[in-house]
Formats: sequence, structure tokens, C-alpha cells
Amino acid sequence: MLTSGRLGLRQLMACDALVGVALVIFTVFRTPSVPVLVWGLGVLFGLPLAVRRRWPVPVLTVVLSAGTVAIAVGVAGDAVVLAIAFALYPVALVSSVRRAGLALSGALAAITAAGLVGITVPGLPIIASRAGEESFTATPVPVLLYSATIIAGSWVLARAVRARREHTTQLAQLRSDQAVAEERLRIARDIHDVVGHNLSLIAMKAAVANHLVDSHPGEGRAALRTIERLSRGALDDVRVVLGALRDPADTVPSFTELDRLVADVRAAGVTVDVDRDDLTRVPAAVQASAYRIVQEALTNVLRHAGPTHCRLTIVLEPGALSVAVIDNGTTRRTDGPSGHGLRGMRERVAMHGGALRAGFETGGGFAVRARLPFTRAVSDDE
Repeated sequence: MLTSGRLGLRQLMACDALVGVALVIFTVFRTPSVPVLVWGLGVLFGLPLAVRRRWPVPVLTVVLSAGTVAIAVGVAGDAVVLAIAFALYPVALVSSVRRAGLALSGALAAITAAGLVGITVPGLPIIASRAGEESFTATPVPVLLYSATIIAGSWVLARAVRARREHTTQLAQLRSDQAVAEERLRIARDIHDVVGHNLSLIAMKAAVANHLVDSHPGEGRAALRTIERLSRGALDDVRVVLGALRDPADTVPSFTELDRLVADVRAAGVTVDVDRDDLTRVPAAVQASAYRIVQEALTNVLRHAGPTHCRLTIVLEPGALSVAVIDNGTTRRTDGPSGHGLRGMRERVAMHGGALRAGFETGGGFAVRARLPFTRAVSDDE
């Protein structure tokens, strides 16, 4: 069944019915003699066009049968050709290449056979053509070429439309696949950030617990409780990340969780000074990216034994959010075997068209600075 994005099936069928009625009237005016036969054949090959979208192959069969008889007996051939071309279009549009080719061949063969029958069978055509008027009996070759051009043109147009629709569908599928791949990368980055950060804290606390379990049991148990809390928090974060696959309405990380993040880092023995602006007007996507950048930067602080103090600054600028994490470390470092942390931060910044700078400070310490541009939404009261 063929439909259109702009018109419904009923509206399209009404248009097809008008075309069929117009062809019937055109046939009657072009063939004034033998009105009963002309009206009968005109109705047979004209009115079925109203349902060509619902039953394309049966309609083409009926139109070809009635049209063949109409041409053989001398009813207006040009109206028949237009009716066949109109009926062939939906068949060529919805069918495979093989079936569409067979439909085109059948239509051309029917027209040719009808013309030959009208020329060779005695007593045909019943209705003689007017003087000087082209017809299958008077000028068979030009009329046949004209008919073949109209019918083949309708077929080619239908196949072109089908190819364009298939291309559009394939392009949409490619875009969907690309979106899925990008979402997988985003989820991979989020899981990397969540797991990497919390495992760093857990590993540090496990080492503390292992060292103090005999000499200072109380502190060892406190470290184990911290490990339990961090593990549960990591599981909750992973559930949120993976839950987005099932429910797009799930919340994404934002700076509402910053206090917990800073508390975890402080519990690991690193002093964190926080200076942040009000971020209520920052888009959620920017907040999520900035949060993950801060999380990764603080994780890098924990991975290296040198830093004992760091400063976290979150500043809301006109049209951008600036984030900086600066520690007092003195040892040279790398960001893991393949730099996944810094790479993930750069990818997040790049999504917003921002900039990231990470490296050692002139006076000592390591700094991560990110700037995330955004367009602030205007509130209803502005």
C-alpha cells in the first residue's frame, strides 16, 4: 500500500479516482461513436485506477486487459496509454527489479499485441480513426514508439523514486548506526570514568586497610567501610550509565554529585579546595561533561603519590563553563599506559567545541583546565 508523508491514503485515492474519471471523459470525447462500447471500456480501464495504490498488480492486470481490447477495437489509444502508465507506476515502485521488469515487459507487449490485432484481424478496428489522426492502424510505428516512451518513462520514474527512497532509508540507517556507535563510546567513557575513579580510591583504601588491620584495627575497619561505600557508589553510577540504554529519561551525572566526589577524594588523604559558581543555568549535557572531566582529573591526582593538595575551580563565564583542577604534585607522570583519561577528557571537550589544556605548571604542580562553550537557554521570566 502506497502512502505519502503529506497526504493520507484516502486523499491520494481520491486524487487517483479523479484521474480515472478524467481519462474516462477524455476517452468518450475522443471517441464519439458507439457510446455504449466506449463508455464500457473507458470505465474498465479508467475507474480501477482509484485503487491502484491498494492493489497495484490486480489494477494493472485489469487496465492492461481492458486497454488491449480498447486499442484493438479503435477506442482512443492515447487515453489507454496514459491509463496503463498510471497503473504501472505503483507496481514498478513497490516491486523488485525482476517483477517490475516483468510488469514493464507485459505492458509493452500488451500495447504491441493490441496494435497488431487491430491491424491484422479482419473487421477491426470497429471504430475507425478520424482522417489525419494518428492511431495504431493509421501510423502504427510512431504511435507505438510514443506509447512505449510514455509507459517506459512512467516505469523509469517509479524506479528512480524507489532508489531515492532506498537511499534515504540507508542514509537514515547509517545515521542511526553512527548514533549508536557514538552512544557506545559515550557509555564506554562514562564507565571508564566511574570505574577508574572508584577503583583508584578502593585500591588506596585497601592498601591502608591491609597495612593497619593488625596494628590499628579501628582505622582498618574504617578503611573497609570506605571501600564498601565506594563500591556501592560505583555500582550505582554504573547502573545509571547502563540504565540510559533502557530509559532515556534517566538522569546523567551533574555537579549535584560533586560533594560526594570531593568527599571521596578527601577521604583518600588529599586536601581539596573547591571554588564553584552557581550552575543552575548550565545545560545538563555541559554539566555532565564537566563533571566527568573533574572526576577524571581528581582520579589522576589520586593515582600519583606526590599530590597532597589540589584546588578545584568551576567558573561560569559568559557563554562558557571553565573548570580547573590544579594539584601540588612534583613528580613527572603519564596518564596511564595509553592516555585514555586525557583522551576521554579531550573528546568530551571537543563535543562542545571547547578547549582543554593539561600539563605541569611553571611553579610546580599539574593542572587540567577545560573550557566548555554553550548557549544559555533563556528562561520564561527573561
